[in-house]
Amino acid sequence: MSLYAIADLHLSMGCLKPMDIFKGWENHAGRLRENWNRIVSNSDTVVIAGDISWGMSLEEALPDLKFIDSELNGKKIIIKGNHDYWWSTLAKLNAYNFNNISFLHRNAFLVENIAVCGTRGWFNEDDQKRSEKLQKREEQRLESSVKCAVEYGGEVVAFLHYPPIFGGFENYGLIDVLQKYGVKRCYYGHLHGTAHKSAVLGMRYGIEFALISADFVGFAPVRI
Repeated sequence: MSLYAIADLHLSMGCLKPMDIFKGWENHAGRLRENWNRIVSNSDTVVIAGDISWGMSLEEALPDLKFIDSELNGKKIIIKGNHDYWWSTLAKLNAYNFNNISFLHRNAFLVENIAVCGTRGWFNEDDQKRSEKLQKREEQRLESSVKCAVEYGGEVVAFLHYPPIFGGFENYGLIDVLQKYGVKRCYYGHLHGTAHKSAVLGMRYGIEFALISADFVGFAPVRI
């Protein structure tokens, strides 16, 4: 059993939001399925770090979730991204009884010797008062998730949608949580196209950061 990760699938099987209009995203769902099933076996687990579906409601996102659940190998652990407007309460999400999808929200999962934790994260880039509130909430969600992971034992590995460090921006609140609990690896998505050039890769503050956006990793899950 191995653990893999990828972010930003941006599927749109239940709504009209094709990604083919963007350079490099042509037939991305087909390429994703081919690469995924070549790399990942049914005994493996893949973390999907946000921006899974363009669906505005759970009903619109359902075709994408069914595609992930049944047409992509392995177990999947899903985190909310900034475009996942379909995301609902855990009770409503779990009510669909997906065979191979679990949702990461203030909880954690143990995969072999790796304790998987994470949250969406946040950029302080809009209205400051609103940003401070959302930033604090994401810090609390991350800490809740990390605490659950620590209880499992093994290596605690964090997954975020937003990059905690990007260019000149550093999300000290989230980084503090990671450092507080001794998290040494953090994977994130959200960045596309020319933004890849400003991604922070490698060691910073004693934590190894890696970008796993689908277009950055060639629409193929990365082994963790």
